[in-house]
Amino acid sequence: MTYVIAQPCIGTKDASCVEVCPVDCIHSDDDQEQYFINPAECIDCGVCAEVCPVEAIFFEDDVPEQFVEFKARNAAYFT
Repeated sequence: MTYVIAQPCIGTKDASCVEVCPVDCIHSDDDQEQYFINPAECIDCGVCAEVCPVEAIFFEDDVPEQFVEFKARNAAYFT
């Protein structure tokens, strides 16, 4: 299991989550409109979710139905 960044990040792309991640598993690039969590590196600490100003980060099993597609988007960024 891992955390997933969903739609509320789009357009905001606040780096608070990146700054607090103890394993540096949150990534993006200039071509992307959001951040992504690497599922192979995430240690499920939840610190990123606590600091996200737009509440865009969810534990994988708790992603709201309207954001389920973001599970695949996050994983696809790293493949």
